[in-house]
Amino acid sequence: MLALSSCAANEGGSSSDPSESASTLSGNLVGAGASSQDAAQQAWIAAFQTANEDVTIDYDPSGSGAGRETFLEGASDFAGSDRAFKDEELEAGGFAKCAPDTSIVELPLYISPIAVIFNVEGIESLDLDAATVAGIFAGTITNWNDPAIADQNPDVDLPDLAITPVHRSDDSGTTENFTEYLGATAADVWTWEADGVWPIEGGEAAQGTSGLVDTVTGGNGTIGYADASRAGDLGTVSIKVGDEYVAYSPEAAAAIVDHSPLAEGRAEGDLAIDIDRTSEEAGVYPIVLVSYLIACQEYAEADNVELVKSYLSYIASAEGQDEAASAAGSAPISDSLREQVVAAIDSIQ
Repeated sequence: MLALSSCAANEGGSSSDPSESASTLSGNLVGAGASSQDAAQQAWIAAFQTANEDVTIDYDPSGSGAGRETFLEGASDFAGSDRAFKDEELEAGGFAKCAPDTSIVELPLYISPIAVIFNVEGIESLDLDAATVAGIFAGTITNWNDPAIADQNPDVDLPDLAITPVHRSDDSGTTENFTEYLGATAADVWTWEADGVWPIEGGEAAQGTSGLVDTVTGGNGTIGYADASRAGDLGTVSIKVGDEYVAYSPEAAAAIVDHSPLAEGRAEGDLAIDIDRTSEEAGVYPIVLVSYLIACQEYAEADNVELVKSYLSYIASAEGQDEAASAAGSAPISDSLREQVVAAIDSIQ
């Protein structure tokens, strides 16, 4: 597989007999950003470096906001972000690694459900609708045996226990995706704008995905949200979609992406997805994280262009997507989306 991955990385995602070519790639790539991608990035890096022995790739899972800032400042060759750049951010420009007056490519290459995780002794799963989830995190539902929770879970023995919501303290794409879902589906309860910075003052906060998961794990009556690959043994919530409750899964996450359009008005190669959080299609899980790999459409310096394209091509390949699925439980992108991604990567110069 590694030999095939090397070929795929050097030929824009196409495969060939590994005996016919050997890797001539060399150099060092620096990436930073979404901590949700960390497990997948480590798997991608290990496989790519094994197939390309003269290549070194470093990825700092500093969080989406920090990753976007690092890329803007030119301190990284690529970024990982749990949201695409906003229109106003693109208009402001100033991407230091990119050639002047050029755009960026944003590639949706890591798709994963965001799990609502909790720690209540003896309870492994709960069914909740959007309004109840929003009320818990808004602080209007404060006890685990509240009727809003109990009525949806008649067979669960809920304790008389205070709810402790936990949110991210850093600027997080996971937070932005989660708050976007709350605002889209429970606007009467969740009245704040979607944002990577938690919009409510107070409450319990934790740094990064690992910090949030550790805080929920170490508490009693705690609840939070995190990339589903990190849910571990914590309790998880099935979300009401239409008339059914849907548990998170890679398949359900991929389904909501397939039912969502690309954002309008973007440059060619910018594949930002406008996720339909309110979809009632059967089997979709709406609290999904579409995490992007972001690069320049045209780099100011050509030194690492081929290496960037090769690494992104490997990530987009079926082998790369399967590697992430094994390491992080993410949903492999569809063949139709892969065609668009490969075209965008091919356009990088």
